[in-house]
Amino acid sequence: MKKIINSFKNLFRHIGHFFDKLLITPITKIILRISDFFKENGKGIERFFGKKSTLIILSLILAFGVFVLIDRESNVMIDQYAEILYNQPVSAIYNEELYVVEGLPKAVDITLVGQKRHIFLAKQAPAKGVSVDLTGLKPGNHKVTLKYSQRLKSLDYKLDPSTVTVTIYEKVSETKSLTVDILHKDNLDSKLYIDDIELDRSDVIVKGAEYKLKKVATVKALVDVDNFVNPKAGTMNLKDVPLVAYDTDGKIVDVEIVPKSVDAKVVITSPSKEVPVKIVPKGNLAFGKAISSINTNISSITVYGEKAAVEKLDELEVEIDVKDLSRDKEFNITLKKPNGITELSVKTINVKVGIDNSITKEFKNIHIVTEGLNNHLYTVQALSEADSIVTVVVKGSENSIKSLDESTLKAYIDLKNYAAGEYEVPVKVDGDDLTLDYSSKTKKVRVRITPK
Repeated sequence: MKKIINSFKNLFRHIGHFFDKLLITPITKIILRISDFFKENGKGIERFFGKKSTLIILSLILAFGVFVLIDRESNVMIDQYAEILYNQPVSAIYNEELYVVEGLPKAVDITLVGQKRHIFLAKQAPAKGVSVDLTGLKPGNHKVTLKYSQRLKSLDYKLDPSTVTVTIYEKVSETKSLTVDILHKDNLDSKLYIDDIELDRSDVIVKGAEYKLKKVATVKALVDVDNFVNPKAGTMNLKDVPLVAYDTDGKIVDVEIVPKSVDAKVVITSPSKEVPVKIVPKGNLAFGKAISSINTNISSITVYGEKAAVEKLDELEVEIDVKDLSRDKEFNITLKKPNGITELSVKTINVKVGIDNSITKEFKNIHIVTEGLNNHLYTVQALSEADSIVTVVVKGSENSIKSLDESTLKAYIDLKNYAAGEYEVPVKVDGDDLTLDYSSKTKKVRVRITPK
């Protein structure tokens, strides 16, 4: 036990010696030296501090030091900062199954006021956000106050806006038929065609204020071609196709749609067909001239598009302007797509037109046929033999007329929209060779239309 006590004594003795050597003795020596300095130079120091200029300078130094000290302390005490948090979402508490709320902003701006460190902490710490409690409010207009829940109470805040007027409606529902709208259709490969779209349901339920439901003219499933992954001919399944309600002007109506999306099955086809190219000259040639030949670098072309349009198309007509043409000419024509046709296998063709001197030849006793008459309701009869046949005048190049087959000439009268009675009707003439010009010597014939 004595050994332990002696050990503690020795420890405290060493600690005392350490402080005496490093702190007490040096400080005592410094104090004694300062005291001796003032004793030896007391009068000089007294005279220095007694000078007016010295006192003024010392006063200024002390005043400046006090100002800096107070300014620093005041900054710590009163230095306030402000920062705006933009577009903070607003949530409302109410029975969403029974009511619809309008007039509530989706977001507000919050101004935080306080010290920088507190504002920094507020931005890092999670907050409950801006909310408004509408529980218990009945349908109608109500002025309500928005609240911001921030865990740091050392900050002040201001909402913009802080109060709003909301309108509460009773929520009603209605069933609407569902249709399809195709977005970005032109972005689909021009050789492909959307043949059919089948949705997994035919109708949906729309919910909202009664006045808004009355505005809903249609609900559409928006099938976006840009969402197709590697589209090709076949069947494609799409998930979560969004639904949108529109009014009669095509504007979006903000209502709740149940469900919010549907699934769709898209049938993509690639209808195509090879058709001959038919060159159709337009305009009158120079006087005394005729087309002797028309040659193209291609005679047929493959067309793509809607199935009905492709099936209906038997030939692709290409018009060339030969007005006042008096010599051979070569045309480079950019092809136009007929209605319903989305793609052509060839974009341009080259047409060479040969020009020769024009001659005329007559073909007699060409029988007149009728077109356009409803044969189930009426019959037609020429009033004389002269009204049943005509002489056809053909103008063109000598080679074309020599090779013309008379059986290809067609003289006809168009009786579309004619009813029972006697009429004088103009005669028209057509032929297979489009380089020739056809006309009838007899311009009009008389016919009688009678009911069956």
